[in-house]
This record gives sequence, C-alpha cells and structure tokens, in this order.
Amino acid sequence: MTVLETRELIIDIPERADGRPLSFRMEPGQTWGILGPNGAGKSTLLHTLGGLNQPRSGEVHIDGTSIQKLRRSTIAQQLGYVFQERQDGFPATVLETALIGRHPFLSPWQLEGGDDLAMAEKALDRLELRALENRPVSTLSGGERQRVALATALTQNPNIWLADEPTNHLDLRHQVAVMELLSEQAKAGSTVVMCLHDLNLAARWCDHLLLLYPNGEACWGESESMLQPGALENLYGQPLAKAEVDGAPVFVPSYK
Repeated sequence: MTVLETRELIIDIPERADGRPLSFRMEPGQTWGILGPNGAGKSTLLHTLGGLNQPRSGEVHIDGTSIQKLRRSTIAQQLGYVFQERQDGFPATVLETALIGRHPFLSPWQLEGGDDLAMAEKALDRLELRALENRPVSTLSGGERQRVALATALTQNPNIWLADEPTNHLDLRHQVAVMELLSEQAKAGSTVVMCLHDLNLAARWCDHLLLLYPNGEACWGESESMLQPGALENLYGQPLAKAEVDGAPVFVPSYK
C-alpha cells in the first residue's frame, strides 16, 4: 500500500516568508482535508504533493522514495489528480476523456484494450455520465465536466487521490455522491487528499485535517482534535457557531 509523506516541506509561495515545515504521513485508507482561507496555499500544497510544484525546501516521498527521483510515468501510475479548473487541450468525447486515465499504464503508441474500455465505462456509470459518453466535453456544463474529471481519475484507479475542490460546480446531490465516492476509495485502501472550502463537508467526510494559515503556519491531525471552534475561527477570521446533525459537527457563521 502506498504512503505519501512530507519531510520538513515548505511550499513555495512568492512574497511569503517561510512558514512551518510540514512533516506528516498520509496512510492508506485515510481521507485528508486541507482547509484554509483564500491564498493560504491549499492548491499549492496539493500540487507540491503531486510533484507538479517544486517546494522551497524539504521533500515529498512516496513509499520512502523522493518524488523528485521517480519517473513521471511511475508517479502517474500512483497519483490521480482532480484539478479545480481545467482546459480542454483538444476535442474529445466524454468516453475518450475518461480513457485518458489508462494512459499511464500503456506503452508508447499502444491503444486502449477491452479491459481499459470496461474500466472507463464503469467509471462513467459510477458518475452518472454513461448517457453522455459520446458528447464532446466542450459542450458540457461545469458540473458535468467536474464529474468527467472524477471519472477519469476513477478509470486511472490510483493509490493516492489528490483532489482540488472535488465538489466544485456540483449541485447538492452530486456533492454528496462525489464525497461518497472518495470515501469508498479510502475504504478500499487508497489515500485521499482534498482541498475543501466547505468546512461541513470536511467535518462529515474527512478523518484527518490539515489547517493552513495565511502566514504559513499549519497544524494537522485527526479531525476530532482539529474541529475546534476556536482554531477554526482563527483560521477563517470568522466567528462560528457549532451544532451537531446526524452525529457529525456542523459549523455556521455567527454574526455578532
């Protein structure tokens, strides 16, 4: 099983002094939520964990090996990305886009086979996209595109999911469906790491949280210990009221 680890990691954010070095282990079966206000570095951290951004200092390791020493093809077989925003690089249908998830496992010029197609179709079924499989992605709504991105990652079947606002553009029903999907991946042994703006989604679905403050400071741990109103109010600069619904904490802004 794949372990994602940081060792004295400081992410590189221009014009910001070094913050607290991050040294943590993200284990198989865990669901991590990265929380913080705009500009705190959530997306930068996620991209650094995936080797897309260079850190200012420190290292990211996958199963004890620095990500900088791994081939991109090896990383692509281990890590699945869901970006907050994406550009359509070339015209493609929904099914063709989902099949991109199999490309890290194919040799150069190798075409997808029957097993690859079956995985893509199963992923589209899971994201309720099968009826759209022949539609050009460019014709889809923002929420449909987000689900295509998730279906592509699901087709890839990574050991580590890195998702930047995975519920972006989604209606309430699909938000819940996506969080259930990511929870299923963790229960199956994957490590799930996601940036979230919705504090209540994080409280409901994440078993570990990492809080990023605008000045570069950070704290992390099991969700129960991190979901403290005082710490969260300092994080967001907003008074909060806490309640409980169906056994999970719920936070709403308190207007004093």
